[in-house]
Amino acid sequence: MLAAVGRACRASLRSRSTLRFFSANKPVAYAVTGREALLFTPGPLTTSPAVKQAMLQDLGSRDDAFLKVVKDVRTKLLTAAGASKEQGYECIIMQGSGTFAVEATIGSAVPRKNGKMLIVANGAYGERMAKICEVLGIDHTVVRYKDFQVPKVDDVVRALRADPSITTVGCIHSETTSGAINDIHAIGLAVKAVNPKIHYIVDAMSSFGAYPVNLEASNISYLVSSSNKCIEGVPGFAFILAKRSVLETTQGYARSLSLNVLDQWKGLEASGQFRFTPPTHSLLAFHQALVEFEQEGGVEGRGARYRSNQQKLADGMARLGFKSYLESSAQGCIITTFLEPTDSNYDFKKLYDALAAKGLVIYPGKLTAAPSFRIGSIGRLFPRDVEVLLLVVEQTLRDMGVSLPVQCKDFDRS
Repeated sequence: MLAAVGRACRASLRSRSTLRFFSANKPVAYAVTGREALLFTPGPLTTSPAVKQAMLQDLGSRDDAFLKVVKDVRTKLLTAAGASKEQGYECIIMQGSGTFAVEATIGSAVPRKNGKMLIVANGAYGERMAKICEVLGIDHTVVRYKDFQVPKVDDVVRALRADPSITTVGCIHSETTSGAINDIHAIGLAVKAVNPKIHYIVDAMSSFGAYPVNLEASNISYLVSSSNKCIEGVPGFAFILAKRSVLETTQGYARSLSLNVLDQWKGLEASGQFRFTPPTHSLLAFHQALVEFEQEGGVEGRGARYRSNQQKLADGMARLGFKSYLESSAQGCIITTFLEPTDSNYDFKKLYDALAAKGLVIYPGKLTAAPSFRIGSIGRLFPRDVEVLLLVVEQTLRDMGVSLPVQCKDFDRS
């Protein structure tokens, strides 16, 4: 087993052993050697050497070269969503994490006067939307599910019909609390059927770039994602894809100066520049990540690799006896949650530390119903990397004295 682990690690990581740095697009006379960790997480993620190297250049925030990068990024993100400016959609880049952009969108999209938001929540990120509303003083209500469940369209329709004062609906696409994929298309159509004037916000943080989306067909007013997810860039900014006709009606709604989506858009449109200091290096990295995204075949190609990763992971963990937290019908390809073994010799921290020592980083659980941990399938990972992970997981469990296949206790799903 140890020999197999060693062979697999060498095969998987041979191409990652050396990272040569560049300055002004020219190689310099030094290199950093060593093996980089592989991040089996929902973000930040493992990125390619070329994405890292793209950051090794300093550009001014008003340089023509940088403004061209910004313009290209905005255009290509719309294309990835099957949209364009000509079709009436805009891309607004917002400095900060994905949550910054979610807060910016909610704070800029819900009317100050008589605005009310319905939030569809089946995990921590839906609940975060509710917390944002609470902090901003936005009237809101929540259609709430347990984190192993997925939303039902009928529940959303019932809530909308019961409260005609609702102006805005928010939903998560990939709820990385558990790994569930929510049917944002069906919910969007239901919202439109009840009241076409209601605006629909989708948090597609961990799904955009891996799952196809059609803003118009799904009745999406605002879609939010970030740089360090399925496009495989690095942290530093998020982006909002917005329907222009909706965006233009929001003058005076914003509850923040810096997180004002309408003003951010107006600034980008007027000069191509940001109102405040932009994350230049993150945008250079993302520009390169978009090139690699297109080379892989866009959403179709990227999603296919992630599905292959997730399937190999699920099959391999099942062979070791692990059970998935979710039913297969709810499981997405972004991250998978596994129930912890009941064996008294099992210890998650020891498993985590042993994997991390070998450059394999997983994620602890973030759930309430049962002890669990999570393993991501996205980023610059390939099926061979998943094979390495599975071998090391197996060897670590044996070293702990855990009996294989492991036994996992299910939980009450009622």
